[in-house]
Amino acid sequence: MCHLFASQNPDSYVYETRSIRLNGQSTSIRLEKVFWNILEQIAALEGMSVPCFISTLHREVLLMWGPVPNFTSHLRCICLVALEKRATGMPAASLGGESSERRRHVVVG
Repeated sequence: MCHLFASQNPDSYVYETRSIRLNGQSTSIRLEKVFWNILEQIAALEGMSVPCFISTLHREVLLMWGPVPNFTSHLRCICLVALEKRATGMPAASLGGESSERRRHVVVG
């Protein structure tokens, strides 16, 4: 039953730490390699490098919501949104800004 999950290559969930500048501050972000791979794909689709994408995302989140209590968790959630987008074929904008409650009540005609 869980073979798909149990057979996951351990290399994919090994942590990788990358240094990055957020709002002029040097910091490091530690994520599992599988999340870095997804962020690389997202950044490429946006025509950006991963550091540029993450910096832009951080700046936009600060403007929308204020300080981010756990930005690393936010990045993991961004990856899940990207995977959901890919699975449903929906544009990213239609997933990111709406709550699941709102999406549930969309009428397709």
